[in-house]
Amino acid sequence: MIMELGYQNHYHPYRSILVTLFLVPFFFNYFTHASSSSMYPEWNPIKPRHSRLLRSALHRETPTSQLSELWSPLENQGWKPCVESRKPTLPEKSEGYIQVFLDGGLNQQRMGICDAVAVAKILNATLVIPYLELNPVWKDSSSFMDIFDVDHFIDVLKDDISIVKELPEEYSWSTREYYSIAIRETRIKAAPVHATAHWYLENVLPVLQSYGLAAISPFSHRLSFDNVPVEIQHLRSKVNFEALIFVPHIRTLGDALISRLRYPQGSAEEIGSNYLQEVTDAGDSKKPVKFVVLHLRFDKDMAAHSACDFGGGKAEKLALAKYRQVIWQGRLLNSQFTDEELRSQGRCPMTPEEIGLLLAALGFDNSTRLYLASHKVYGGEARISTLRQLFPLMEDKKSLTLPLERSPIKGKASLLAAVDYYVGMHSDIFISASPGNMHNAMVGHRTYLNLKTIRPNMQLMGQLFLNKAIEWREFQQAVIEGHQNRQGQLRLRKPKQSIYTYPAPDCMCQA
Repeated sequence: MIMELGYQNHYHPYRSILVTLFLVPFFFNYFTHASSSSMYPEWNPIKPRHSRLLRSALHRETPTSQLSELWSPLENQGWKPCVESRKPTLPEKSEGYIQVFLDGGLNQQRMGICDAVAVAKILNATLVIPYLELNPVWKDSSSFMDIFDVDHFIDVLKDDISIVKELPEEYSWSTREYYSIAIRETRIKAAPVHATAHWYLENVLPVLQSYGLAAISPFSHRLSFDNVPVEIQHLRSKVNFEALIFVPHIRTLGDALISRLRYPQGSAEEIGSNYLQEVTDAGDSKKPVKFVVLHLRFDKDMAAHSACDFGGGKAEKLALAKYRQVIWQGRLLNSQFTDEELRSQGRCPMTPEEIGLLLAALGFDNSTRLYLASHKVYGGEARISTLRQLFPLMEDKKSLTLPLERSPIKGKASLLAAVDYYVGMHSDIFISASPGNMHNAMVGHRTYLNLKTIRPNMQLMGQLFLNKAIEWREFQQAVIEGHQNRQGQLRLRKPKQSIYTYPAPDCMCQA
């Protein structure tokens, strides 16, 4: 915010004013770090909003039988993955090259990649490895090859479609910059959201046949989930669950985190600098420990966009309102409702304190190994401290690794998210504090593999937290009853729902 203030000043002919303006950011920075946390209400200490429940939760005792049931894996639900119903075949002749430009975060890009493969198959085209746009929120410029194992991707799909890492020399002019400065005949800009396969055959195939190339931008949610041939649905599933694996160094770091969670041996500093090399030997003589991955989706964008009250007082309300005005010009449907209305409808993201109370009510005790998967938490440690009180064995990437081990992913939001995704897929239980792309992707992937995944009942939790007089026993009973069928039980996809969140029956068969 300060840097923005510093760089929004316009040129002025007088040198003294220029010097003053040049120094403003530095003075602001100095005084901010020196004292004035009030300028940043998210840095201020946050008092617990549910003190009555928190006191009870801190003294909770969970019966052994409840813990055993909580940690037990899902029973066989009668479904299994089936993406290879018939032998895939490559078309005899490619109609041309398909380029796609994907925006959004890691999981939105992941869905776009799956759809791009499907579109290439529909058109009998050759797919160019998708281009990932610069992430506008996290400023991450990571490419496909920085995140995903491209050789594995091509090899798994080699019998389904042709894939090239880059365009041949004759098409080298077809770049992101080329399409950003003028209207081009090879760019498909008007692909509707959830377009049908027929739409692509009618509108994109002629461009391919005329120019040998079609570049689709934007390309996010541009293929329907309904009325799509079975083989195309299977192919999308094959991409998502088999072809897309992370690059080796992401998997290595993820394996190190998983091993340290399963076989606790102290801090990263106590282990030493060779931990990544020694990780495979860590569990030879120890019994593995179960752990939960919690995706704490509580960043500033999320908090501001929800228009809910998070207990930071008038200063926080004003700061979030100003942020909404700057980012979205105040155009938010939620801002028309009161906090109580939003909470009773389940439209407020849970704070770290609230998700901690949910986990405690479900039966997780203070010996639970909890891995925190999150990029930036709005309010930082001030917000997380209550969750840490409830779960003192909480870990994250920073607590489990040395700086040198994290250096390849430092400051790269997509790679950080990839590590969290990998660890989340190997956890005993996964839970997300609020719905979103990460939540949806993990729910789908873990459903595909029949792994336990807790889906918070947002409406129930919102209503429970509105009741300031509720006692722990009543709260706990309501939470347990409200989540009995939200722990990984398979749900069949309904029309318009995503196959990436609900893989059955499109990607799975009855066993």
